[in-house]
Amino acid sequence: MDMQIPNLRHLRVFLSVTELKSITRASESIYLSQPAITQAIAKLEKLLGVSLFERHSDGMYPTIAGEAWQKRVSRALDYLNDATDDILKEHNPRDAVPKNMMAQISTTQLKALVAVCEAQNFSIASRNLGVSQSSVHRAARDLEKLLSVTLFEKNSIGISATRAAKTLSKATKLAFSELRQGVYEINALQFRDVSTISIGSMPLARTTILPKSILKFNERHPDVNVKVIEGPYPDLLQHLRQGDIDMILGALRYPSPADDVVQEALWNPPLAIVCRKGHPLLSQTKVSAADLAKYAWVVPAEKTPTRQAFEAIFTDANTPKPLRIVESSSQILIRELLLESDRLTLISAHQVEREININLLDCVDFPLEHTRRPIGLCVRKNWLPTITQSHFLSVLRDISENFR
Repeated sequence: MDMQIPNLRHLRVFLSVTELKSITRASESIYLSQPAITQAIAKLEKLLGVSLFERHSDGMYPTIAGEAWQKRVSRALDYLNDATDDILKEHNPRDAVPKNMMAQISTTQLKALVAVCEAQNFSIASRNLGVSQSSVHRAARDLEKLLSVTLFEKNSIGISATRAAKTLSKATKLAFSELRQGVYEINALQFRDVSTISIGSMPLARTTILPKSILKFNERHPDVNVKVIEGPYPDLLQHLRQGDIDMILGALRYPSPADDVVQEALWNPPLAIVCRKGHPLLSQTKVSAADLAKYAWVVPAEKTPTRQAFEAIFTDANTPKPLRIVESSSQILIRELLLESDRLTLISAHQVEREININLLDCVDFPLEHTRRPIGLCVRKNWLPTITQSHFLSVLRDISENFR
């Protein structure tokens, strides 16, 4: 869903009316005329397609949709307020943070900030936003002037984002994510839940619990989209921490990869040494690490849990590691290399369960029970899932329980 991000001023007006239960009192509090406040609320309600307030003789009270929106807007603006305060205190530690600073920042400026931070180039950022380069440049520079900090610096290949820019860009993406969550919740209240669940998935989960979970979940939520993002774990973690994705599903990292995320183990499958059907090792009654070292391997990237387990097989046996390796995490490439050669790989048998069942691949008899590793969820520590997302998490846990 390509959601239009509301005007920040309208969001502040909404929160003021929600808190004070009156357009008149809100007008006095935020120094806006009553017609301007009425117009801001009307534009928000039109954008969201729902009434946010019930008008009574003793004041204005949020509807159920209004209460859901209030919760998300408050969280969104908290992200922005905290980031702005941190930036201003770092650069002007002796000066008090202006109370009306956030009121002067616009949605357009924040969109420009995020686009330039991601592209590291004003021209590319303008194309991504679909506006002129001069507009993006002006919005970014206006934000710099407002905050009195440098957001972008020139370097040999273009521009780079400063620490302040990265801090505010991350907070902006998290704030926009909260607003998307709010829209999803409002739509669900109107029985038109067409939200999107974004999942960063590692190889093991993609071939086991994830497809089964998606199918079971869509039985109850056929109109909800599930977006699966693949990539190296560090990239997925960065996207998670910035609110681009809702969760990571895969092998957990210990210690925890960051202070602002939490992990939940779902199951602990052991690894297995997998080869083609008819491989010479399958006929041996006992296989040693030295036997395994004679063959070429397909292994995942360095510092991944499976790669570390692969290296431990030979280190623990005081045997030189195999030198003829192909490094890849592509399930398709691994399968084809195994089928067409005597190569070996270290992988969970669940990942190639279908190939094993149709007698294409098989597991070498080698003790690896000690390689059990936790597979599970990684989410932001303060993430507040919608009811729909919570149901998807419940389905994941149920499917994982069956695997255990």
